[in-house]
Amino acid sequence: MVKLLSVGVLMVLFSVPLMAQEYEDHDSMLMDHGDGHLMDMAGGMVMGQNTDTLPGGCDSISETKEITVHAGHKYAEKFPGRMFAFDTQEFKFKPCTKLTVHFINEDNVRHQWMMHGLPKYLYPKGMFHLEATGPSKISGTLILPPGDKTYLVHCDIAQHMEKGMKAQFKVGEGDGDLPSIPGVTAYVIADDYKATLPELMVKAASVIDSAPAADAASLAPKPSVPQDDSVISGVTVIGLALGLLAAPFLARKFKGMSVSEVVAYVFDLLRAFIELAVKLLSRLIRLIIAYKNKILPEK
Repeated sequence: MVKLLSVGVLMVLFSVPLMAQEYEDHDSMLMDHGDGHLMDMAGGMVMGQNTDTLPGGCDSISETKEITVHAGHKYAEKFPGRMFAFDTQEFKFKPCTKLTVHFINEDNVRHQWMMHGLPKYLYPKGMFHLEATGPSKISGTLILPPGDKTYLVHCDIAQHMEKGMKAQFKVGEGDGDLPSIPGVTAYVIADDYKATLPELMVKAASVIDSAPAADAASLAPKPSVPQDDSVISGVTVIGLALGLLAAPFLARKFKGMSVSEVVAYVFDLLRAFIELAVKLLSRLIRLIIAYKNKILPEK
């Protein structure tokens, strides 16, 4: 009898952790790396957090909202053929809303809640991103831009979006619906659960039988597109002229050099040219960003 009671007590003790799901709280461990990027060493990450800077076109914060989003395998059970999903597939908020998202991952794998298409001058790469590894929760805040637009929200882990973990996020009235949102819009490629194995085998055989004909059609000679001889001859003449002009200089420069030294010199010239082009391009981008920041409304 004592042995039976001991076994029963042990079973109860070991089953309690299984019945009560424990979620690791990343919010208390996140380290601020600047520019709205926070992360910890336990697999938690927030990218593009913005708690106080108004997007261009927002005179003030229209409202302050909070939502909790759950992610996991069990939320995909109502969508045949899907493996992962959020508990909500469509979100709607007013423009210029200050929104805090509490993201809860209920699986033993890594999931993300990633929003694309935001203004890049305010959100790096136009993205707001929450990430949590294993059963855990994490929070982040952003301020929605003005206007009516529909944004994609998804998990960017390989194949998670394709397996169902995506939603659409409408600011204002949105600007339409996104395709293949589980439970909201029709799939671009619909799954067929009615076909039997023999039917699928017959269909595959017909595709294989028609493949040679398709290959023959693709291998058929295509009419040649006449080339503009004047353009080719013009480029050739310019190249020859530049070569003749540069020949004396190159002859003096490469005199006494081995082939390897000549090649190294040419590569050094190419590297210097590429570095100059990158510097000019980065300077131009900084000027454009500085101009955009000047026209933003004051807080």
